[in-house]
Amino acid sequence: MEYIKIKNADKIVKDSPYVVNNPSVYKNKWHKEAFKNNNPIYLELGMGRGDFIIDMAKTYPNINFIGLEVNDSQMVNAINRLQKENLKNLKLINIDANEVANIFGKEIDTIYLTFCDPWPKKIDERRRFTHESFLKLYDRIFKKNKHIILKTDNKGFFAYSLETLSGYWYTFERVSLDLHHDEYPIKNIMTNYEKQYFKEGRPIYYLDAKFEG
Repeated sequence: MEYIKIKNADKIVKDSPYVVNNPSVYKNKWHKEAFKNNNPIYLELGMGRGDFIIDMAKTYPNINFIGLEVNDSQMVNAINRLQKENLKNLKLINIDANEVANIFGKEIDTIYLTFCDPWPKKIDERRRFTHESFLKLYDRIFKKNKHIILKTDNKGFFAYSLETLSGYWYTFERVSLDLHHDEYPIKNIMTNYEKQYFKEGRPIYYLDAKFEG
């Protein structure tokens, strides 16, 4: 995906109190030193403009949230929205998702994959966040039990994710082929993309997958 480049985005990101600039120093210390509590930690990979992770942090103050985004201009949008907020349970990290095992020990309770790039071409399959190589990476940062929640508008990526997760011994707590028109609705906080797609009438695909080891 291509995004509008924001001038001085790197400096804006670096100076934000929400951004952890040297996240590797907190490895195995996120509870004690970064959040200063023992609440569960939920991680969103590819948070984009941050609508989802910010609203989740506001809605659930007893959960610690971390939003990870490699694109600094996208992260600036989240930082701008946070200027009038004081969320003690939210941290942002400007880093590539491939680096997660370098910045977390077995500290993560849930991973959110919300409208991440589907990488539809076969040549890019390994870049998909539900490719087996990423699932192995998540093994290194999950606590004993694993929990992945995914939302996407891309039917192909959704089908691929169902296959890779089931092949990796995850079981599905919930699967929806049209989240906003499901017979049994869930409490749902929307991302920026999701709000747009909802207006356009696109179906939103959803899965809640777990592995209890």
